Amino acid sequence: HCASFEPLQSGMGQDGESKILFPTMKPLDMPKKAETKAAVAAPVAEKIDFSNVKVEPLFEEFVDFDTFAKSDYRAVKVKACEAVPKSKKLLKFVLDDGSGTDRVILSGIHDYYEPEELVGKTCIAITNLPPRNMMGIDSCGMLISAVHEVDGHEGLNLLMVDDRIPAGAKLY
Repeated sequence: HCASFEPLQSGMGQDGESKILFPTMKPLDMPKKAETKAAVAAPVAEKIDFSNVKVEPLFEEFVDFDTFAKSDYRAVKVKACEAVPKSKKLLKFVLDDGSGTDRVILSGIHDYYEPEELVGKTCIAITNLPPRNMMGIDSCGMLISAVHEVDGHEGLNLLMVDDRIPAGAKLY
């Protein structure tokens, strides 16, 4: 015995030589690393074919920084979302914009999303647009989406960000 260490154990190797065995946390019948990696391969991410995707051309005009800085982009949390009666496209969002007062924004994205799947999401909105009356409801801002075309059909993705971003966080 050496101090408080247990004596090393000895055993026979596969080639018949005596060997010293070291304690291990793994069971002795566990497969080797190479075998484990092959058996537990990471799932392959789905490849997306962007070859048929068309996007709008970039603006050729430049916008000066002061004009850009006038738009107030904020993270907003979707508190409630519902279809607007008598409208096929509009969804009515009730949003937490960090101000303590609910903000209502209407967005024509019902072809792409069902209202219940958006509740609880964190999105991006321009919050300093003047109110716009749509179907008798004031829409106070605009949610940001990415639009593209695939095989002659419009595609749309509402910009959603990590839920750890708090309501009202300003984007720069």
